[in-house]
Amino acid sequence: MTPSLRRAVAAATTLALGVVGLVAAALTTAPAAQAASLVSVSSFGSNPGQLGMSLFVPDSLPAKPAVLVAVHYCTGSAQAMYNGSQFDELASRYGYIVIYPQANRSGSCFDVSSSEALVHGGASDPTSIVSMVRYVQQRYTTDNSRVFVTGVSSGAMMTQVLLATYPDVFAAGSAFAGVPATCFSTSSPPPGTGSQAPWNSDCSGGRLVRTGQQWGDLARAAYPGYTGARPRVQLWHGSQDTTLSYVNHGEAVKQWTNVLGVSETPVSTDYPASGQVRTRYGATGDRAPVEAITFQDVGHNLPVDAAAAVHFFGLDSTTTPSPTTPAPTTPAPTTPAPTTPAPTTPAPTTPAPTTPPPSPTPSIGCTVTYTVNQWNTGFTGNLTVRSNVALNGWTLTWTWPSGQVVTQAWSSVTTQTGSFVSAKNAAWNSSVPAGGSFQFGLNGSHPGTNAAPTDFVLNGAPCSRG
Repeated sequence: MTPSLRRAVAAATTLALGVVGLVAAALTTAPAAQAASLVSVSSFGSNPGQLGMSLFVPDSLPAKPAVLVAVHYCTGSAQAMYNGSQFDELASRYGYIVIYPQANRSGSCFDVSSSEALVHGGASDPTSIVSMVRYVQQRYTTDNSRVFVTGVSSGAMMTQVLLATYPDVFAAGSAFAGVPATCFSTSSPPPGTGSQAPWNSDCSGGRLVRTGQQWGDLARAAYPGYTGARPRVQLWHGSQDTTLSYVNHGEAVKQWTNVLGVSETPVSTDYPASGQVRTRYGATGDRAPVEAITFQDVGHNLPVDAAAAVHFFGLDSTTTPSPTTPAPTTPAPTTPAPTTPAPTTPAPTTPAPTTPPPSPTPSIGCTVTYTVNQWNTGFTGNLTVRSNVALNGWTLTWTWPSGQVVTQAWSSVTTQTGSFVSAKNAAWNSSVPAGGSFQFGLNGSHPGTNAAPTDFVLNGAPCSRG
């Protein structure tokens, strides 16, 4: 193995380990509360990147639903992205369709570096993904003005490439720990060779620093002659990211403010949660042209807040979808989705439910499925909780048996005292139907031993392990 190939493989492995909860979540099953499920689509049209396609279509849809593309990380999969994020749960709640592309080359990274990937209509992965969108648009009479894309790590890179190469398709994108479009450009083998997507150390290391005009010109060159509207962009990054340097966050802000014709100087700065800094460019509201969120003192392993991305896209409408098949088992939330990410530190900034959660008797029955991906002294845990009765507000508690400490959490408000942990619902996922389930995840540290809890309690009722 050549030194360059070793570096590429090592970097792809780091990308995979740096994705919050998604590797571990691949071991779990989709929430049984949803009648709809992930379906593989074998043929969807032009596919020069030789990608796989999976599709989630909720049981209820409005007359012209929106479409969201959710792109996985290196070594990941469509199934892992589906299991490990809440985009499908929110789709059932708000009535949009989710496409999950699958990279099939060695390493499972998407091509964001070849000349074919970085041009509109090129013979590589972006064109394959757009074919997936066209397939869905033709079969479900979707709203063509409401197509969105999000991704993690390699998927975040692809998100920004798609916004540059197909601004006529996507209305907005949300990139979790990515790089500016074209940043990974390399001399690469032709698409479809099955080789690992090339690694650009200058880009990943934050050594490609350009002016906003230069970055903007590179993005515009991806679709020569295009003069139409450009998609809005939401960017997420950890300030201590050593896999894809935090420098790339600032460079992406330069690129997209230039592309969208707004100032690089933020019009507002706020702190939506402890350890987070949010800047908005071109406008102050929830639908700013560019929104950038920094996780302070966090590395590549950052939370993926699906609710915040969905809110930025404007997909969290409270309008009830018109049922096309039996109504979904996951009801609309009793409160609107939050406009900021769920807190990732013990200090809750998302209010608890205004009324105390019910206290079911121990006989109600609940099951907790706990999966973990661990390394050295750290780990990511994902929890799926099923309840036999309807919940309007929930609290799950447990005790760590091996000295573990929660360092981050998402889709819950989590606090820890000693070895005792309490996770309460976020504002958007408080309601659970009878027989339904909810998911949340966390990052933690351990002293070398990482035994799973065995004493999960939901609203005062002991739960069995799934």
